[in-house]
Amino acid sequence: MSNNEPQHTPWDFIVVGGGAAGFFAAITFAETLGEGGRVLVLEKSPHVLGKVKISGGGRCNVTHACFDPRDLASYYPRGHQSLIGPFHRWNPADTVTWFSDRGVELKTEPDGRLFPVTDSSQTIIDCLVRAAREAGVMVRTSTDVKSITPGSPHFHITTGQGESLFAKKLLLATGGTRLAAGAKLATSLGHSLIPDVPSLFSFLCKDPRTSGLAGISIPDTTITARGIHTGGPLLITHHGFSGPAILKLSAWAARELHECEYRFTLRINWLPGEDVASTLNTTRLRWGKRLVRKRPPFDGFPKRLWARF
Repeated sequence: MSNNEPQHTPWDFIVVGGGAAGFFAAITFAETLGEGGRVLVLEKSPHVLGKVKISGGGRCNVTHACFDPRDLASYYPRGHQSLIGPFHRWNPADTVTWFSDRGVELKTEPDGRLFPVTDSSQTIIDCLVRAAREAGVMVRTSTDVKSITPGSPHFHITTGQGESLFAKKLLLATGGTRLAAGAKLATSLGHSLIPDVPSLFSFLCKDPRTSGLAGISIPDTTITARGIHTGGPLLITHHGFSGPAILKLSAWAARELHECEYRFTLRINWLPGEDVASTLNTTRLRWGKRLVRKRPPFDGFPKRLWARF
């Protein structure tokens, strides 16, 4: 896609960032304007939708099968109250319909993730690029934005190639604040940014009780750190712990763990919902002199981990 319009003719809408969010916004705006609207996407890299390409292991997990706005918002560690309103206006059901209307069917996996039935992220990329083209969206790659000056009545955008562009409306869709360029543009326009911290990471933990047990997975645990509780499957790794329960805790407690410089006590309940003492007493009476360490009296509990405990 290219643009041959005069340089100083203002665009109706310019999006900085050619990822999924930027593309979707540009398509929606262009479709709303209709014929004659002028919408432009600026992407710094040589290719658009790069993150879409690799998401979901190359299959692209488009959205999640959680269709109640309040339930969906509750899964966000921070800002969930602010998301309830937007989710009422647009939620995963709308996303499914949007892609279906454009010939892309999605499937729901057992864990609730929705993927294209082709299991290929290229299906999603092709759909977005086609929808943008049909809506009249112009796209420029290898174009970085150096500065943005709000003006009356238009934004003045200066690119790294020395070009001046003007826009009636502007959207920054450059990704998280870890990207210094996008953060700098946002602050230059008067936005206040909360410093980012790591999230969704595994834990480094050297403990003799789990040393040498890498690969063991426990299907249901509850874990606590810094007063925050989560639960779910847990995986013992060569370096400590990972798995959904750990990743969830690292997200919900991201700021608290950062504040203590990632040195904290992790409490794991390996058998939530079980009356362990009662089960052990019953087992002792029923098994007689057999050693309880030989096999766990709890269904599905890993034998190697039980023997270690």
